[in-house]
Amino acid sequence: MSERYQVSASPHVRDSITTQRLMLYVIIALMPATIFGICNFGPYVLVILLATICSAVLSEYVYEKITHKPNTTSDLSAVLTGLLIALNMPPEIAWWIPCIGAVFAIVVIKQLYGGLGQNFMNPALGARCFLLISFSSQMTTYTVGHGFTNIVTNVASTTDALSSATPLAYLKEGIHFNLGAMFLGTTTGVIGETSALALLIGGILLVCLKVIDARIPVCYLGSFAVLVLITAAVRGYSDPAVFMLEELCGGGIMLGAWFMATDYVTSPITKRGRIVYGVLLGFLTWLFRMIGKSSEGVSYAIIFINLLVPMIEHYTRPTAFGIVKEKKKKEADK
Repeated sequence: MSERYQVSASPHVRDSITTQRLMLYVIIALMPATIFGICNFGPYVLVILLATICSAVLSEYVYEKITHKPNTTSDLSAVLTGLLIALNMPPEIAWWIPCIGAVFAIVVIKQLYGGLGQNFMNPALGARCFLLISFSSQMTTYTVGHGFTNIVTNVASTTDALSSATPLAYLKEGIHFNLGAMFLGTTTGVIGETSALALLIGGILLVCLKVIDARIPVCYLGSFAVLVLITAAVRGYSDPAVFMLEELCGGGIMLGAWFMATDYVTSPITKRGRIVYGVLLGFLTWLFRMIGKSSEGVSYAIIFINLLVPMIEHYTRPTAFGIVKEKKKKEADK
């Protein structure tokens, strides 16, 4: 009786976990930041969330229907993309703007390159950068939340829709912000980035569930923190350690490090590559924030390093079994 062998392309590792379950885990991990955003900025945030998610799912369904491709909306990847786009929006933005971003993310960045697993950059970040260029005024107008704490008076604001600069704008000038407010999230910013605590809870959950590799966020945040600490000390800022913590809690670095830089498709698969990837992200974010004119830079840093992932993997891939011994044998023969 002859044995039949199954021949297929690599990788050959099999696992019971599905794409749908992975996406569901990430969505659940984003719930603390999502719920906090709704509570902090008001019920209109829920409109933005629902409209953006529905636009992403509908875009994927219609595109696959037109191109006669299998329907993949049930894998929840479009839901996650829509959620991430919405969490990257200012809380008072017109609801139709993130919907345009969702269509761009799904159709242009994801589907036109072959669908899930083929995109060359994170779709949500690509959409955010597209919207920043297309609607720069609306994308950079931030309002305070119900629990916003004023930087000078340290008194909670009673105004629900007061435009204000983000904490990073103050830090850019070397002015300390309220670290406690930044950690809890009662500051200005986009819907899902203000609460470092909520994002940390979600990130740790993903590590515990083994959905993401801790090397990327730890190396990202660690390298960025060291560079900021050195910069603050060299510039003579008061309390460089506190300034460094404020930079870590401000802006989109927590959201980016735990939920976007760790994207399976656009991050390295090698262990050493993930370390290099994280350090490069930290360096580039530091360069944008501390040296360049921008006070943020996380989105652009992740997208740029996404493009370098093939090269990172090429130089960090492990040596195949037997190759080293073969090289030594050839050298000995000479």
